[in-house]
Amino acid sequence: MASPPGVSPRCTSPAVFLRSLNAPLTAMRGIGPVLIPKLARLGIHNAASLLCHYPRDWEDRGIKNTINHFQRAAVCTEVTVLAHDWIGFGRTRTLKVYVEDESGQAALICFNRPWLEKQLVEGRRYRLWGRFYFKYGDIQSSAFEIEPLDENSAAGNSPFGGILPVYPLSAGITQAMLRRFIRYALEQYASNLEDELPGDIIRRDGLLCKTAAIKAIHFPATMAELEQAKKTLIYEELFYLELMVGRRALERKKGTLPRPGITACQFSPLQNRLLERLPFALTKGQTGASGDINRDMAGAFPMARLLQGDVGSGKTLVSFLAALRAAEDGGQTAVMAPTELLARQHAENAALLLEPLGIRIAFLTGNIKAGGRKELLRSLALGEIDVIVGTHALFSKDTVYKNLRLVVIDEQHRFGVTQRSLIMAKGEQPHLLMMSATPIPRSLALTVFGDMDVSVIRDLPPGRKPVITHLAKESNEGKVYHFVKKELAAGHQAYFVYPLIENGGELELKDAVSMAERLAKKVFPDFPVALVHSKLDDEEKRETMRRFRGGEIKILAATSVVEVGVDVPNAVCMVVEHAERFGLSALHQLRGRVGRGSHQSYCFLVYSDELTEDGKSRLKVMLENQDGFVIAEEDLKLRGPGQITGTEQSGYLEMGIANPVRHAEELARARTDAFSILENDPGFLLPGHRVIAHVLEQAPPFGEVVL
Repeated sequence: MASPPGVSPRCTSPAVFLRSLNAPLTAMRGIGPVLIPKLARLGIHNAASLLCHYPRDWEDRGIKNTINHFQRAAVCTEVTVLAHDWIGFGRTRTLKVYVEDESGQAALICFNRPWLEKQLVEGRRYRLWGRFYFKYGDIQSSAFEIEPLDENSAAGNSPFGGILPVYPLSAGITQAMLRRFIRYALEQYASNLEDELPGDIIRRDGLLCKTAAIKAIHFPATMAELEQAKKTLIYEELFYLELMVGRRALERKKGTLPRPGITACQFSPLQNRLLERLPFALTKGQTGASGDINRDMAGAFPMARLLQGDVGSGKTLVSFLAALRAAEDGGQTAVMAPTELLARQHAENAALLLEPLGIRIAFLTGNIKAGGRKELLRSLALGEIDVIVGTHALFSKDTVYKNLRLVVIDEQHRFGVTQRSLIMAKGEQPHLLMMSATPIPRSLALTVFGDMDVSVIRDLPPGRKPVITHLAKESNEGKVYHFVKKELAAGHQAYFVYPLIENGGELELKDAVSMAERLAKKVFPDFPVALVHSKLDDEEKRETMRRFRGGEIKILAATSVVEVGVDVPNAVCMVVEHAERFGLSALHQLRGRVGRGSHQSYCFLVYSDELTEDGKSRLKVMLENQDGFVIAEEDLKLRGPGQITGTEQSGYLEMGIANPVRHAEELARARTDAFSILENDPGFLLPGHRVIAHVLEQAPPFGEVVL
């Protein structure tokens, strides 16, 4: 059957095709052993990865721009060489060539190119392209390309008269070299590339066939063709990404059997008993999330759900309701937190809420003494513990569960993929509930967590007031101290957070240790001050936090160790010193430590007097937004997905041309297409013989591939 218009025919021999794409780089003209490690630093290992090394920019050298318009764009013009000169002495002696076109004169600074003295002959005409600037009284450039006007360059190889790609480079690799290598690869391997998108999608969206798209992304004939190539390859990458995410979800469910349990997805009897004991009603978001979880836990396959909610939205209570559901099914729940401080707080809250219902609670960390630990682990293995709360000790080798039915991972971004897999391996396909108080942007949720269902709690418990945020220069911090002192005098408490525990004098930054002493002796001598940071003994940290929660300590000087899990309703002031040193999501988390009671709360972000305007604009995101999802989107744009979710799970987001943030709309459409196809044909486009699959499979594994 003939292929549809614009769609290339299928390759008749995928194995042969794959072997050609696997061709070693040394099979290409001009690439010898010396260049192999240099190309490898760019992720180029064979013909396939060379073809998928997309440009970062394109220069349209068909548009003339004379010297007098050098500030508007790169100069692309015809010039006459006027004179030669030399600047500097000895080894730094550099050729300077004066040229002119009809609009004016300029100077070419020929660093490390002395041979141009003979090539650029006075009085002759040349084609010139370069980026120019004004310096020392001249319009000049040191980054330029030039060729004789009468030169008959080989077709397609001249750097003038067309649109040229600009590639990411590494040491020892030039633009000219990469352009030459990629032209050769296109000639040798690109003529029979398979289309990686289904024909109906190509026709529906007016996309190019794969061969045309690959050629046009590197060497487009027109800017319109370039845009069409971008559209094609961006969508192809996102489609394949979502296809792999979707297949991951299918793999998780493969081989699982329907499990016995409560079939209704409403609140269960034990859950209703807890709700009756609460002095408040669940918010709409909590009710919806609990319904989602109950439905999952009654389903045929293990739950894999991400629960997102802003700080203080009540995610922990929702997880306790899920633990009750697991207990009614005869199973155990493990609640894992990243710090002992947070784990202990969860354990205390679980004991307060769940023990009166007959649920047996235990707390396990690496600091539990040997005698008590042995007895605790024995009880866990016998099924005498229903809910165990702890840190990494929950998946240690000697920790054995009788029937682990539910795993809850709080602050999921603080755990790596391997750690999650270890706790999941403690049960027989247990349900998984991951919780995040760092709101995850939709674009990231569709990729890193694309094989999971997502519940979002957007509302806060009634009575909570938005935290009022202020930006303050370091030189104005006296006003901040004065404001905090008034709140302390009114009986409230405050946090002061610093980027360092101690400062060895190398950086001009305040640190928690020295500032705790200064706050206590000079700034707030009438109020008790304490210090908490990660290097303190666990017992000391626990005792400090107990006294702060109890109101004995009025001021807590700390590092970002208080970013999660500290719940003190009477604390109404959060002061973050050197706020520019923290990510936006971290600042949002810190701000969430206050405003947890009925009192009006305040957050002061104190920044350096020398902070740039761009830095101030970044902090203004905090000033203008209370919505954690908006802040997370901005943080993702500024810092990238690796720092939002943990580098262990974000390597694959370093895509060739697509960007899940900028192309969020295309990502959502690609997800719909990919999941729709997989519903009807789970084996569709199995990886192994296509260009994009071949490249993507060399990337680090997906974040949740272990599930």
